Amino acid sequence: MDKNNYFEGVYIPEIIKLGKLTSLLGVLVSFGPALVLAAFYGIIPPWGAVGQAFINIAGAVGVIWIIEPISYFPILGVPGNYLAFITGNISNLRVPSATAAQNATGYEPGTHEGTIVATIGMAVSVVVNIVILAAGVFAGNAILSLLPENVLSALNFLLPALFGALFVQFAIAKLKLAPIALAISIVLTILSQKGITPSFLTTLVAVFGTMAIGIFMEKGKA
Repeated sequence: MDKNNYFEGVYIPEIIKLGKLTSLLGVLVSFGPALVLAAFYGIIPPWGAVGQAFINIAGAVGVIWIIEPISYFPILGVPGNYLAFITGNISNLRVPSATAAQNATGYEPGTHEGTIVATIGMAVSVVVNIVILAAGVFAGNAILSLLPENVLSALNFLLPALFGALFVQFAIAKLKLAPIALAISIVLTILSQKGITPSFLTTLVAVFGTMAIGIFMEKGKA
């Protein structure tokens, strides 16, 4: 069996099987405290309150449940998506780690090699994340209390700077598409801030609009 057949016929099916299992375990662990309170202490919130809370959360971030798996899939692939959504910190840690690993090795996103390399990069980031998080739990507050106020304020710009760096990485590979994607995002952000369009449309239209334009541009080359 060659490597392509092994990837599609053995590796991906095994990943899907394991990914489903770990995802279900993740759901169980997430709801574990609530289930313990309900089963052993009889503490059950009113269903009306549960429904209202779900509606509030879904209204605020529900669109992300659809957009993120689709928008990250070309970079992370099947194994990367399972790993990302079970470990969290996707946009600010997992995706940058995946793209850094792909750039370092020279493998393109979407290829079999790129998918595997991205998964390895993310797995390393999980280990490093746990080590740093453990250290931060014990020493974080003490260190932050020693930092001057202007440094603490500057930490608020870490995530925008990270997204800017990611954009530049992909812009280099798609120079013609990058200005279009940036223009769409800026226009939609301005419209949202002025209350002309709902905020959830900003990400939705920016992601799928850029994908559609990219596909159209690629077909134009054929």
